[in-house]
Amino acid sequence: MQRFSQDPTDAGFVQDPYPFYERLRGAGDLAWWEDYAMPCAVSHRAVSALLRDRRFGREIPPEQAPAIPPHLAPFYAVEAHSMLELEPPRHTRLRGLVLRAFTSRRIKALGPEIAQLSNDLIDRLPEGDCDLLTGFCQPLPVIVICRLLGVPEAQADQLLAWSNAMVAMYQARRDRAIEDGAARAAQEFSDFLKGYVETRRSQPGDDLITHLIAAEEDGEKLSTEELITTCILLLNAGHEATVHTLGNGIKCLLDRGLGITRASADTTVEEILRFDPPLHMFTRYAYEEVEVFGHRFRRGDQVALLLGAANRDLGVWPDPARFDPARPISANTSFGAGLHFCVGAPLARLELQIALPILFERLPALRLAEPPQYANLYHFHGLERLRVSTS
Repeated sequence: MQRFSQDPTDAGFVQDPYPFYERLRGAGDLAWWEDYAMPCAVSHRAVSALLRDRRFGREIPPEQAPAIPPHLAPFYAVEAHSMLELEPPRHTRLRGLVLRAFTSRRIKALGPEIAQLSNDLIDRLPEGDCDLLTGFCQPLPVIVICRLLGVPEAQADQLLAWSNAMVAMYQARRDRAIEDGAARAAQEFSDFLKGYVETRRSQPGDDLITHLIAAEEDGEKLSTEELITTCILLLNAGHEATVHTLGNGIKCLLDRGLGITRASADTTVEEILRFDPPLHMFTRYAYEEVEVFGHRFRRGDQVALLLGAANRDLGVWPDPARFDPARPISANTSFGAGLHFCVGAPLARLELQIALPILFERLPALRLAEPPQYANLYHFHGLERLRVSTS
């Protein structure tokens, strides 16, 4: 296996990681990333296979689990109940209960509300130059999740701050200050939601918290801790990726003088997700000694699945470095696959397919006011700001 070195916080890499991914893919299905001290799956076939391979999973083998430092206890108290970090049988139970509440019918019913919210946010944009990231891309998905959960949307800014603090734990720039902020956010977020969960137990409403409370599988329901963690996961994962995809997609279209209509929304959104996805890396642990793609893993070894690299595999997409909104849809890896396929993918796609055409229809003169810069967020990939001119 060929070895490569690349600091994931390096400014050049942050702005454009794709040339490095191309070098990795040139070495085969797997390549060793020195800075992470682990092999990376970089081809579409390797990433897709490992996402589905039950010999690998998200949970570290219990005998290898490190001690949790006291200052991070509140953060990992939440993570301990996150289906994103669990494997069967707990993952199966939690995901089944969530899917009973998070139904496709309930998601589709949000369409008119997403359209109205998109128009309302556009109405509030100042004339001339503005930052679409804070004015449109960030508030839209967080308000949708607030309404879905039944939490006052007046709390959206606070929820956004807690969420940003928590997801920073997965970024390459993580340090002690980020860890302290994430632990504080996890504790405050949990305390905030606990009150809403208890209220909904005695006063049910037509919201996701109520439906999560009512959901039952084989006589089991979600505990209060599982409910709180699930709500936090839906908000953190449900808005973070959509914010980045909205921003990256708008940048991509405006860079090329392109737009998006309702008729072209499906293919354009899939191409945005493929071309510049919001999450570039997911890791897995090996659960047994196994050889895949020419490398032997021992129990507990990690492998990084580079979604951003897999989505530009020449073996799947002709001329993959070219953005082509008319490209025939072929399954990308941006929402994962297998047991951990993103439960919020239908909602994210709906938000993108509705909001982006409305934005470009309402603001036909929309153009970039300054070259957008990506933020130092890896494993995530999104903009610092998106300054545009609306007239």
